[in-house]
Amino acid sequence: MTGAKHPHARRHTIAVLVDNEPGVLARVIGLFSGRGYNIESLTVAEVAARENLSRITIVTSGTAQIIEQIKAQLSRLVPVHKVVDLTTDGPAVERELALVKVASIGDKRVEALRIAGIFRAHTVDATNESFVFEIVGRSDKIDAFVNLMEPLGLVDVSRTGVVAIARGTQPL
Repeated sequence: MTGAKHPHARRHTIAVLVDNEPGVLARVIGLFSGRGYNIESLTVAEVAARENLSRITIVTSGTAQIIEQIKAQLSRLVPVHKVVDLTTDGPAVERELALVKVASIGDKRVEALRIAGIFRAHTVDATNESFVFEIVGRSDKIDAFVNLMEPLGLVDVSRTGVVAIARGTQPL
């Protein structure tokens, strides 16, 4: 049974430090798909060019046992240097960026701008009939913003996925 369907499943953000080389991401994703685990969010970027390292941030859901299995299996992959569960290993900061396109005129247009101001979303493109808003924050904040934009003419949403980092002085 996948973690997302279990009544005790909990959302976890897992950071994985890996060698920046071809095929590493495919191996990590294969670990999830081969065992029926769902990836809710996935971001990857090089974080240390000199050391040739990338960071993969994965959001998934599972019971404590499933999350421990995932972490153990990730740790056994050859190109993996470190695996950290940012949900349980101490305080962390999570953010996501989204571009939200809304097409509206009249009162709905004014309301879309008002709500964008409340959420501190920035207007990054505007025409006479549409806006593109940029919003940064926790995933639940972005979800709420998108839900409020739906009746106001939501056209499209593009999201980056979650990026996260542990608080304090310790590196990943």
